[in-house]
Amino acid sequence: MADKREVVITRWPGPGPVTEDGLTGLLAAYHLATEAEKGTPVGAAAGLPERYRAEVLDPRAAFAGDVVLVASSGDTAVGCVVVTAADGERSEIKRLWTDPAFRGRRVASGLIEAALAHCAESGVGGVRLSVWDWRAGAIALYERLGFSVTEPWDERDRLVCMERTV
Repeated sequence: MADKREVVITRWPGPGPVTEDGLTGLLAAYHLATEAEKGTPVGAAAGLPERYRAEVLDPRAAFAGDVVLVASSGDTAVGCVVVTAADGERSEIKRLWTDPAFRGRRVASGLIEAALAHCAESGVGGVRLSVWDWRAGAIALYERLGFSVTEPWDERDRLVCMERTV
């Protein structure tokens, strides 16, 4: 059994301790925090906009064809990231989230590094992502990992688009 302090990254669903409830809890926390940061706080996942609520209620369907990576400490899911199926030569990274109690332990960077390794193994030439401009820590992390700001493909206000080669 893994040491409770050790964080392990695995593909979900798959062998390992992370249940669907663990992933849905991370996705709910991500979306609830994002809505609050946008100035439209929601009390529970049931109040999320439909497309986000669908991810929380049924991640298997929402991310069918994508790769979901989950970081766990013991039996507890502590972080996640989604890598979309390649669109030509490029994939997209989204839904990066680390449980606040596990921040500062390289969980997010480990998830991104695992996502990039998956892309490389899959023959993907490039990866893109978008991040809200108020998430300065996330932007700094992405820049440290080789991402750079690029022309936006999503016109939502305050969204920063970034990309890098694999």
